[in-house]
Amino acid sequence: MSRLMPHRAAILTSLAIAAAAVAVLLAMGRPPICTCGHVELWHGKVQSAGNSQHIADWYAPSHFTHGLIMAGVAWLLWRKWRLLGGRPARWALPIAVAVEAAWEISENTPAVIQRYREATAAFGYSGDSVLNSAADIGWMALGFLLALKLPWRASLALGVFLELLALWAIRDNLTLNVLMLLYPIEAVRDWQAAGGALG
Repeated sequence: MSRLMPHRAAILTSLAIAAAAVAVLLAMGRPPICTCGHVELWHGKVQSAGNSQHIADWYAPSHFTHGLIMAGVAWLLWRKWRLLGGRPARWALPIAVAVEAAWEISENTPAVIQRYREATAAFGYSGDSVLNSAADIGWMALGFLLALKLPWRASLALGVFLELLALWAIRDNLTLNVLMLLYPIEAVRDWQAAGGALG
């Protein structure tokens, strides 16, 4: 994994990609910060107007886990590319940031916002603030960089722990979020709605 550690140019490119995503989100009309008018380091109430508006919330672990997953994928691809003559492995972080930035932009389009409102536990979801989207990209990058330092079993264990923690706390996590976005199951949606942490 250490061969995937980004060099200075890759870090600067990652920052430029994140800044471009922020510019796109602002151009889309997303609010820079929570419309409540203040910024919180942590906002723990999922079913509230402040969810997905601040620096961290119960969905931040999902974005951190994105980073763990993308580091694992990058490592697998690097091994394959190495056999084919090698590729610039240290550009893996900017690629991961670009993927996460593309997701943050698409997640805040009217079609995806409506899909979240209809199919997932994010009842009443109205999109992210730009601050929250930028923080989500940061959480992903942090997960990616940590995965480069940890043994793969430790990264896997950390990802599983974060999934179980979010499942226990809010009856939602990355796995359920993807499932419900792609293939909604009414029984799961009812179970999530009945959770005290969501109300």
